[in-house]
Amino acid sequence: MVLGASAKPDRFAYKALIKLQAAGHEVVPVHPKIKQIEGIAVIASLSQISTQIDTVALYVGPARMAAMVADVCALKPKRVIFNPGTESAEIQQQFEAAGIECVQDCTLVMLDQGRY
Repeated sequence: MVLGASAKPDRFAYKALIKLQAAGHEVVPVHPKIKQIEGIAVIASLSQISTQIDTVALYVGPARMAAMVADVCALKPKRVIFNPGTESAEIQQQFEAAGIECVQDCTLVMLDQGRY
């Protein structure tokens, strides 16, 4: 899942979405205002997700993310990747308390290096 997906090709969230899809990963983009990105349906809110989520790639800053922590925890993903600019010790502690692995890294670099 790409939380904070973007339809703008110059944004890292867009690049991650495209690269994840190209690598064969099932991608669930989440953004409240965008309907689709490159033909992929975008989910407006976390509460609309009914499938199991393995990894959440965060592209939402801590100020906005604070209101979504409970919804992410309810999805019970295996891990959350805090991409550059999304880091928050407080939010990370909440995820870890819910049993979610937290990684501070870059989704794009992880994919390039085969560490995703």
